[in-house]
Amino acid sequence: MHDLYTLIHKIKKAPSMYLGRHSIICLQAFLSGYSVAKHELGEQPTKQDSDFMSFPEWIRKRFNVQTSQSWANIILFYSEDESKALDQFFELLDEFIDRNSSTDTLREGELDIGEKLPAHH
Repeated sequence: MHDLYTLIHKIKKAPSMYLGRHSIICLQAFLSGYSVAKHELGEQPTKQDSDFMSFPEWIRKRFNVQTSQSWANIILFYSEDESKALDQFFELLDEFIDRNSSTDTLREGELDIGEKLPAHH
């Protein structure tokens, strides 16, 4: 699979199928494994992979914190539990992706995650 945001959208629809349980920590482990596997296979990062690399810094700014904690731990800290933190992650990711829709950094075909993003005409 080469489309990170589509993969995350699939996880959102059936988190237990991909993660084992509804947990932001499980998602973080899954995405780390995904990244390592792509690297081990010699695949170059896609534009979405590169874009997602700025997600941790965006999360720090979004929550106005300066910490070396992971994006998952930051979201978890501000959530009731791992399950609610996972739900919050999906909302934050939509917000993160939407920041690009006006700058046209990633084109429509490269950001196909379903109904969330408006079509560019």
